[in-house]
Amino acid sequence: MARIALHHKIFAGMFIGSVAGILVQNTGLTVAEIENISKYVKPIGDIFMRMIFMMVIPLIISALALGISDLGDVKKIGRIGFRTFLYSIIITVISVVIGIGMVKIFKPGDGISIADRQFLTEKFNVGSMGIQQNMANMQSKNPMSIISNIVPKNPFEDMVRAFDSSYTGGGLLSVMFFALILGLALSAADPEKVAGVKHFLEGLYELCMKAIGFAMKLAPYGVAALLFTLTANMGISILMVVLKYVLVVLAALAIHLFGTYSLMLKYFGKMKPSYFFKNVQEAMLTAFSTSSSNASLPTAIRVSTEKLHIPKDIANFVLTIGSSANQNGTALYEGVTVLFLAQVFGVELSITKQIFVVLISILAGIGTAGVPGGSLPVIMMILMTIGVPPEGIAIIYGVDRILDMSRTVLNVTGDITAAVYIHQYETNYQTRKNSNTAVV
Repeated sequence: MARIALHHKIFAGMFIGSVAGILVQNTGLTVAEIENISKYVKPIGDIFMRMIFMMVIPLIISALALGISDLGDVKKIGRIGFRTFLYSIIITVISVVIGIGMVKIFKPGDGISIADRQFLTEKFNVGSMGIQQNMANMQSKNPMSIISNIVPKNPFEDMVRAFDSSYTGGGLLSVMFFALILGLALSAADPEKVAGVKHFLEGLYELCMKAIGFAMKLAPYGVAALLFTLTANMGISILMVVLKYVLVVLAALAIHLFGTYSLMLKYFGKMKPSYFFKNVQEAMLTAFSTSSSNASLPTAIRVSTEKLHIPKDIANFVLTIGSSANQNGTALYEGVTVLFLAQVFGVELSITKQIFVVLISILAGIGTAGVPGGSLPVIMMILMTIGVPPEGIAIIYGVDRILDMSRTVLNVTGDITAAVYIHQYETNYQTRKNSNTAVV
């Protein structure tokens, strides 16, 4: 009997979990009874997620430090880093423009009744309370303190609290900064003196990849459990009310995924889009199922190196940076959501406020944590700033996980697209350099 591919098993788990959840949700059971069933299923998904997340910190440190160290040439590090940053800015601007344009055209927030608004707010008010607290913490920071917090005083504290939503430090970005400096130091130091450190990081990286491989064997079951819990607890009436909003978000994500990325791949990455999307299916499905760019990082690295044949040093560097600093799917989603909620509450946004939403969404796309729900505090902060009740987040809170899963696909695919572009750029650069050397 032919062996079933992992991504096919994951897809089957997604389908079975979703269908089972919808069936349970429509059997006439009470909310308490559904929650009682979910509490026995949800831990399966939690175990799968925790097995991945427990390896994220050591993977980021080892992959990024080795990626920078393997590049060797400091000028090459700066060149690749600048190109990666430039790509992230440009692609994020395009994503936000697409998202906001879709909202302006289709106006998904118009026409909602007062009764529906009150019902949705009451239903998800409990879930939004924690996000409001996170938003308050974010508002207490000024832009310069946010930048300074990226440089860690104690990197171990940032490692421990990287996934703590109440933590006001740099978190994952600080961990990445620590790994960046570690990699630069390894690159500049005497190779003989730091050989032991480098061998340790190489061993740590291999252990992380093996451990992630063990976790991925649970992926079909974990995904089924996660989606069962989601669909069993989310009412169909809620989906119908926000269906237009969901469709606008998904359409904008699809346009950016298959339109913008295809153009980038064809003209800048010199790779056929059909070849690219065929070979990154596993990474896309992993991103969809985990809702986390960070948790998808091991699969993205493996797919990039083994199937797209991107050099390991470039893949490690670009994908590790991109997992937290290239969240253009998140930026698109934030722009759409803020304008949608403004429409729901009848708040007219001036051109100045619309530009503000665009700029904040772009910045958030670069700095939002690559974990499930990482963008919600940012959205609440923007809502309060433009005069929209921040509790309005409750209206979309129930469907955020589905959209989170979808926009994570865009984030992860965008990271791999960036790696393709950087690889092509480096190939061209080395060709030109060798040609000039030959002429001289």
